[in-house]
Amino acid sequence: MGQMKRYFKRLVVFPAIIITFQCLYLLRKAVEVVASVLRPVRHPAVVRTPEECFKGLEALGYSFRPNYVELPVGGGKMLPRVHYIDEGPRDASETILCLHGEPSWSFLYRHMVPGLVRAGYRVVVPDFIGFGKSDKFTHPESYSHELHCMTLRLLLDHLRLRDITLVCQDWGGLTGLPVVRDCSHLFSRLVIMNTGLPVGTSRSEKLMQAIPFLVWRTFCQMVGTALPVGRLFNMALVNPKPEVVKGYEAPFPSSLHKAGAAQWPLLVPLTANTPVAADMQATRDFLAKVWKRPALVKFSDGDPITRGQEKVFLRLMPHACTKTVCGAKHFLQEDKGEELTAHIVSFIGDKL
Repeated sequence: MGQMKRYFKRLVVFPAIIITFQCLYLLRKAVEVVASVLRPVRHPAVVRTPEECFKGLEALGYSFRPNYVELPVGGGKMLPRVHYIDEGPRDASETILCLHGEPSWSFLYRHMVPGLVRAGYRVVVPDFIGFGKSDKFTHPESYSHELHCMTLRLLLDHLRLRDITLVCQDWGGLTGLPVVRDCSHLFSRLVIMNTGLPVGTSRSEKLMQAIPFLVWRTFCQMVGTALPVGRLFNMALVNPKPEVVKGYEAPFPSSLHKAGAAQWPLLVPLTANTPVAADMQATRDFLAKVWKRPALVKFSDGDPITRGQEKVFLRLMPHACTKTVCGAKHFLQEDKGEELTAHIVSFIGDKL
């Protein structure tokens, strides 16, 4: 009976929801076109979240000194200002690079940074452009997979990081792992959590597995920059406290600040005939054929978004260690930060 209900949801309920969302999306776009003709409004290309939006986060454990950089892209042009946490000794033997995903920011790692620093490591946690304390393009079309990868590569060059342990989750994996492929000499270990390397597929059985994600993607497409960040975290955390949810909402005081969060889900490839899918496939090939250094695959038992993707990584890297994090949902850094910290310290010390 339970299996029949699951099939009913995937074959009838979810497709109906997706079609409804698509219709509402087309209606919203039509209204936007008419409104832009009748009452054109000019928006700045880039906005910055006011610092007062982040007041009070110290009480929640986010008390790190901010660091900012404008990264050059050539011809005298600069990317929007990027914020990053940089804690611990600069001469540490290992640097731990922690990458957030959608629609979170460096606030997600606040429970992990102190423990990793106490263990003697340098810890760097950037906010991708469009998130956290970094500047934000106001048009969703300004964001691309290559923008985020380029930003990360430039930041690594700027900080001259070496001997890096990558800790990645969600889009932090889709962005960080291709960068590892591009400059593998900088990285010594991988910690892969609740993420994937989607390459798109036309196989019906895999399409069925992807339907819950398609519902989420179509919802994001429908709401656009009205993305309800707080409600998403209320659903995606085990024990969401109002003040913590407000912390995740802090970078997004208006719809102008949400373009990056609105666009990221839409960059996940649905078919193999896209540049992002090709990049994901090249990264899979790299992990399977080239990467022989240590890897730790840690997925939570309560994440419906990436469930099953740990098997993909373990097939690519049979030598990888694996740990299941019990009692956590999608944002396992929030739900089980101290446990993750202990596992990572043990992993780096070859004691896991």
